[in-house]
Amino acid sequence: MRSLVLVLVAVACAACSNGSKRDDAAMPAPPDKTADKPAAGPAPRVHLETPKGEVAVTVEIVATQPKIEKGMMFREHLAPDAGMLFFMSREHEWSFYMRNTLIPLDMIFIAKDMTVAGIVHKAEPRTETLRKVGKPSLYVLEVNGGWSEAHQVAPGAKVRFEHMPPGLPTP
Repeated sequence: MRSLVLVLVAVACAACSNGSKRDDAAMPAPPDKTADKPAAGPAPRVHLETPKGEVAVTVEIVATQPKIEKGMMFREHLAPDAGMLFFMSREHEWSFYMRNTLIPLDMIFIAKDMTVAGIVHKAEPRTETLRKVGKPSLYVLEVNGGWSEAHQVAPGAKVRFEHMPPGLPTP
């Protein structure tokens, strides 16, 4: 009789199963793909003055402390004329490191007067060496390593923003 009960329990359990080998309750929720997407409209851009005229970079904006701390970590690619623009809380002599950053970057430090305060060229990935330019900045633009040199961007160059999201502090 006991073996008949065990067989019935096993059959009942098998009938309730969907045949899947995974435990759906243990699966994490899929990521919210809309969480960091910009609002509809023109993409934010940073324009920099060069000896050959203006060059523009389409940027992702980071303005909260958690996003600033994460920055470009874990990214394996950055489009040729793309970057990340950090809106810092105040003008200060900022320093950045490349922990968990997988690609070399140029860091363009932008002063409150909208000029390039200084540039860190081709910062080595996966290091904790602090990079800074020794001058105060309010914004930092990260682009692919070598981009600044290729476009002849230099300290003192004028900078302007275009299509920035509302609510961000701009000059």
